[in-house]
Amino acid sequence: MALIKEIRQRTGLAIGVIAVGLIFFLVGGDILGPNSMILGSGRTTVGEIAGEKISYEEYVQKIEQAKFSFQQNTGRNPSENELYSIREQAWQALIVEKVFSAEYEKLGLTISDEELIDMVSGKNIIAELRRELTNPQTGEFDRQQLYAFLQSLDNADPQQRQFWAQQERLFADSRLRVKYDNMLAFSEYANTAEARLQHKMANTIAEVDHIQIPYYVISDTAVSVSDNELKSFISKNKGRFKVDASRDIDYVTFSLRPSAEDSLAVLSDIRALTEQLRSSENDSVFVLRNSEATNAFRTILPGDALPVNLTANVEEPEVGMVYGPFLTDRSSYVSYKITDQFEGTPRMRASHILLSTEGLEGAAKAEVRAEAQRILDEIRGGENFFFAAQQYGQDGTAQRGGDLGWFAKDDFIEEFAEAVFSVRSTGLINRLVETEYGYHIIDVTELPQTRTTKVAVLELELIASDATRNDVFRNADMFAANSSNAKSFRENAEKESYQVLRAAAVGSSARSLNNLTGAREIVRWAFTEASVGKVSQVFELDDAYVVALVVAETGEGLADLRDPITREQVTMEVRNEKKAALIIDKIKGLETLEAIKEVFPDASLGSTPDLRMNSTVIPGVGFAPRAVGAIFGMNTIGKLSKPIREDIGVIVAQVNTLTPAPDIADFTRYQNEITTNASQRTSYMIMMAMEELADIKDYRYKFF
Repeated sequence: MALIKEIRQRTGLAIGVIAVGLIFFLVGGDILGPNSMILGSGRTTVGEIAGEKISYEEYVQKIEQAKFSFQQNTGRNPSENELYSIREQAWQALIVEKVFSAEYEKLGLTISDEELIDMVSGKNIIAELRRELTNPQTGEFDRQQLYAFLQSLDNADPQQRQFWAQQERLFADSRLRVKYDNMLAFSEYANTAEARLQHKMANTIAEVDHIQIPYYVISDTAVSVSDNELKSFISKNKGRFKVDASRDIDYVTFSLRPSAEDSLAVLSDIRALTEQLRSSENDSVFVLRNSEATNAFRTILPGDALPVNLTANVEEPEVGMVYGPFLTDRSSYVSYKITDQFEGTPRMRASHILLSTEGLEGAAKAEVRAEAQRILDEIRGGENFFFAAQQYGQDGTAQRGGDLGWFAKDDFIEEFAEAVFSVRSTGLINRLVETEYGYHIIDVTELPQTRTTKVAVLELELIASDATRNDVFRNADMFAANSSNAKSFRENAEKESYQVLRAAAVGSSARSLNNLTGAREIVRWAFTEASVGKVSQVFELDDAYVVALVVAETGEGLADLRDPITREQVTMEVRNEKKAALIIDKIKGLETLEAIKEVFPDASLGSTPDLRMNSTVIPGVGFAPRAVGAIFGMNTIGKLSKPIREDIGVIVAQVNTLTPAPDIADFTRYQNEITTNASQRTSYMIMMAMEELADIKDYRYKFF
């Protein structure tokens, strides 16, 4: 372990992180032993994939591999939540292995030894290694770090060499998946007819008047809904209401809140430590030894905010001063010491809209530039940058309005960095910036800042003491011992004024009961040991003891109306169907939207001057794809449409003008659009199709 830490310090090669990342890529993103009774009965199958039974031993081996990667990267064993993620990664890795290996073999896809060597030490180092081996001074890939790491493996122990061999296998599996996905992605093609339709959908525009009659205009009491109607609705929509096996569980919680004595004890401890922190000569060592904070000694880079509990209580923190203790919303006490402040590497903040030109040349690239210029001109004219970024941005920042956060000059490609760091005021950069990724429209939101602050964080958790826990456990144990069935469970709860909560339709893989987290063992008990009417032993969670009762069990099939969420959803849909019929009947024969408005004053009357055929939303109305389709399917201008039932209400529309898409000679842009969109979905769609064809059965809930 000491060796791998030394290697990590010298090279920055976070192999474990790469391994986890690769496992996530391959799927598209203290091992608990099984119950001995289950193993004793010979039932050691944890699932089936593509007709092949997966044994407990095979699954555990995959978990061990992922767990080993985690340990090598972090130097510690995973927590229970981290173990859950590791188990999921292992299961998904098995799915990939079983489902895709046959496909690779059919197609003759392989990774040769020469290709693997080239991937990890040759001319074409894989991106995962290049990202981890960056020289902090230059921001560029440092090949010498890689060579130093590989050479150190000659003297590493067998376990470390085995670990690297495991990573190489992951690299190879990742490359095979890339080859397979690319083979299908690059086979995507859009013909001229498809492109012509895409052009028509994007550029056919209607000027429309419309009215939306919401369902609340009809009172709920005016419509009766029977259980038979609800059951009939579920039966007609079986695809939407398929559910796995579930349990209804009642439970009583015995909260492990710290007592007043516990709080005083923690407060006394942190006050004493805070005084020691004032005079400490090595703040980082002091808080690392005494603080329970996850990141006890922090460097706050320019632009980043100081801890919230500090800024909420102190206006201008000063170097050398200690502040606190303060009570946090995490049930802890915290104190801070400002260890140092200095001028660091400048960082600024900006947002951008990227229009990609990767793989494009000549006329196609010029067309993208023209589109980028058009968008820039619209923003200059007053269009909101945030919404424009969401609409036109072609990278991962689009959903957050193009925000890139705070960054240093070396964090970005040269052309982009030079453009943003050369400005002297915030606002839109009045030109397009071209990089190898495409054309950027940039809005500078914060000018460079340089103040860097080092903060020592002294934090102690406020938790229940052993004495408090013992008192609470005695109460929970007494309740469980005296509750042998459902009747006594409820009687004892009422007698002791304990609140009985219900978790309905709990699935076999659930890890919580309502908002009660960490309840996996309760769920596993309900599915493997319990039956209806059985009361559990006391379960210990992080912040409570729990006694549970199974009140109902449902097999795999259609959703049950006993589930309140299902009942509420189905009732609303059936009720809205009936309300729609009443609304349509009341407006029958009316020939103008204004006449409909007179009948239903609460209806929303509006107009849209530029509704496009490929829209799914009507401005001012909401998501209404059926209505949009009906509008563009109308043959008569100036006439009312038939009433259209949407989830948001009944819509009636009148098309005033319809402007067909203009004729164009070249549909290349639309062909590229269709092909690119289809290619981007390929990997995910392949995985979903493969999983469906593999008919995966998951029995892991019996073991974990």
